[in-house]
Amino acid sequence: MVAVTGTGTARTGALAASARRSWGRWVVLLAAGVYFLVPLYAALRFAVQTPTGGISLGVFGGIPAQQGFADAFGLSINLALVTTLITLALMVPTAIYVHLRLPQVQRLFEGITILPIVIPPVVLIVGVLQVAPAALKGTPYLLALEYAVLAMPFAYRSLASGLQAMNLKTLVEASRSLGGGWFTTAFRVLLPNLRSALLAATILTVALVLGEYTMASLDQYETFPVWVVVFDQENAHVSVAVSLLALIGTWLLLILISLIDTRRGHRASTPGES
Repeated sequence: MVAVTGTGTARTGALAASARRSWGRWVVLLAAGVYFLVPLYAALRFAVQTPTGGISLGVFGGIPAQQGFADAFGLSINLALVTTLITLALMVPTAIYVHLRLPQVQRLFEGITILPIVIPPVVLIVGVLQVAPAALKGTPYLLALEYAVLAMPFAYRSLASGLQAMNLKTLVEASRSLGGGWFTTAFRVLLPNLRSALLAATILTVALVLGEYTMASLDQYETFPVWVVVFDQENAHVSVAVSLLALIGTWLLLILISLIDTRRGHRASTPGES
């Protein structure tokens, strides 16, 4: 009887502790939701408010017709594509080589890749403008090289997480033992398993390019963020509406990554599927 009573008391205490933790999580989530959603609601209310005090969603429909929007957005998309290609071409083989051949320097390499976050963008762009060739200074693609440096911490950590989630050495050895060369191993074995990591690195790089202002303004190119700041002086309602759409678009892309990764996890855990 004493043992049964002790077990029941312990179980009741465990349930109470679990309930307290559950309430604590909900309180934290609610506070975080209020912290992020209230400013977004205020921005949305400001964007759709008309001069007479009414509400109109016409501001969103008129965004593409605004002067300079198409050119600025097109330039940023072009830079995002070039930056993504440069970043993946540099980071994918580097991350694979470090995790496969030099695991002892992973911590050192992680420290090196964090430097673009530590060094202010103003310092980076001033240094680049001093040493870059004149022919490259006259093209916006100098920004793509600079953005590739800024994207390095995010891209490398996305790829590193993907590499750590799979048995890299076993996959490579199995492919090599079956006669696959390094090219075949990379493109038919490793990259398919890094699909979610590659998608995450791509989205983070694109989001960085579409949101970076300092380097573009100092390099005197009107990219999408620069256009938003400049146009804010003419029509703040449209500028806020564009910023909201950009933020929502980034959120949707990140949610898409999560859904793709979840579906891949379900497929991998389902027996009988290849």
